[in-house]
Amino acid sequence: MIKILIAEDEQAIADLLTMNLERSGYACTCVADGLSAIEALERETFDLALLDVMMPGADGYDVLHYIRPMNIPAIFITAKDSVADRVRGLHEGADDYITKPFEIVEMLARVESVLRRYNKAAQHFSLDGVEVDIPSRTVTKNGIPVNLTMKEFDLLVLFLQNKNIALFRETLYRRVWGGDYTGEGRTVDLHVQRLRKKLEWEEHISAVYKVGYRLN
Repeated sequence: MIKILIAEDEQAIADLLTMNLERSGYACTCVADGLSAIEALERETFDLALLDVMMPGADGYDVLHYIRPMNIPAIFITAKDSVADRVRGLHEGADDYITKPFEIVEMLARVESVLRRYNKAAQHFSLDGVEVDIPSRTVTKNGIPVNLTMKEFDLLVLFLQNKNIALFRETLYRRVWGGDYTGEGRTVDLHVQRLRKKLEWEEHISAVYKVGYRLN
């Protein structure tokens, strides 16, 4: 299981990150200051660090410098939103930068992207008899191959990467089809319906009123 260190001194933000990352299948260790983050890094091995820039004890830059020799990727999460702050974070060696407040789906996508860059992202998913292998783009249910179109496969992976999170139709369209969702047509709905039917997941993929869909 992929292990993520969260160093964030705002309890509400830390709880939000931990809850959603664990729902997506990651193991999380959460600390509230930079020195505790360094202590955790001395005790355990992590695949990714989410670092708040402004923390007591040692700030995010101090922690970033400490983990660089360990080849652990890092994403800065901070309330600062100026171009100078973003540029400094990236120049210091952060792999990505997210400003608060942020969308959970975006945060999960950035986490997945950085892990994939370091060849640490999950490549196989299993849920209720359905096995999904990303490199080979194959899907089986109870050992029987399931033929999905390219978009249906991408939609399934997106759902699996965001289990128990309500995804807006706009988000589904942007991530799977690219471009902006105009609200016209039923492209997303029709693909979700076909995916439900092929996997016999009518109960697993539920509609969320005025939002979109959620994989339960």
